[in-house]
Amino acid sequence: MIFLVVGADRVDAGKTTFSAGLLERTGAVGYKPRAGNDFWFDHDDCRRALADGRLYGKDAARLSAADGRERPPERLNPVHRLWQPAPGGGTGLLGRADREFVVDRVGRDADDPLFVRNATATVPDAVADALSLAEAVPVETVDEFNDLARARYVPAFEGVAAEIEATDIAVVESYSDIAQPLETLDPASIAAVAAVEPGRVRIYRGDRYCRACEVASSSPRDGAIEKRVPDVIEYLDPLERVSLPALSGPERDDPARIARAYADAYEAVLDAAGGV
Repeated sequence: MIFLVVGADRVDAGKTTFSAGLLERTGAVGYKPRAGNDFWFDHDDCRRALADGRLYGKDAARLSAADGRERPPERLNPVHRLWQPAPGGGTGLLGRADREFVVDRVGRDADDPLFVRNATATVPDAVADALSLAEAVPVETVDEFNDLARARYVPAFEGVAAEIEATDIAVVESYSDIAQPLETLDPASIAAVAAVEPGRVRIYRGDRYCRACEVASSSPRDGAIEKRVPDVIEYLDPLERVSLPALSGPERDDPARIARAYADAYEAVLDAAGGV
């Protein structure tokens, strides 16, 4: 059984805070199949990972800590992307305005990842030195990236999807405002969906949400066709709309305190899943 947490707002929707509390409430296993951060805007987070020669973000680290299974962040996050501001603006290799993809980490083994480097970008020295990018796979075009994605990214996603579906209860957090972080997940295994935004969450049945994803419009992003949460939920009426109180930093850092503060929302999620 899967609880899917998505963001109805592209930036700082509150997905990870909501997911951490849901992990505490249900005892589920946490996953964030795709993640990313920015070498400039998330510099402290980048430095913490790079200090160990690794590439992961604070969201995966928070989920790993919240579910209490002592897994490294890479185990629940098979693909992490490092961005940086694009010099002089522009769209960069993968079509994102004002920022460019620098390096991807592909794989769930913290000791033996595959790194993919944007050969059209200048990689910061601190990143190149920490990650030993001499062995990274360079890509210069979207076609090259898509070929590599089919060969290496897709198997990584399929592997984590199989693990998620074999888990009794899983909380899967999406990224940005993308509606489906893993399109290979069996829709029948998604019990409920929580669409989080600042101040509230909308709850949907998993089967109806997945059907809406099938008919929603798509847009080209990250070298692939992806569907955005606002385009999906316009086809649906939520089962519940639940207000979420603002939380202080110490509260957001404590899954038990989140679970208490968001108790009504989590009850609505469980009700949508059939009272599990």
